[in-house]
Amino acid sequence: MRRDDEFFGERELDLIYVGKRLADAQNLETLLTEAGWDYYVEADEYQGGFLFRTTRTGAFFYVLIEKAEEARAFLSASGYKPQPPAE
Repeated sequence: MRRDDEFFGERELDLIYVGKRLADAQNLETLLTEAGWDYYVEADEYQGGFLFRTTRTGAFFYVLIEKAEEARAFLSASGYKPQPPAE
């Protein structure tokens, strides 16, 4: 279920997916909500393009860090390409 940042408090979140298109982000929200995941989503900027780099806005999806590995496996099994773990 989509949660606001107050729900997570001081607990550490991990980025699991960047929705670059609105339809992808909406479909992922539906998938995560129906599966019972608690997640946080916010709009943020990322760099896109190969020859001509541009700054774009996407939907950044986060889960609790202790659930991140399981969330990435869930996304992969659902046909999404999750963000790799932060180093």
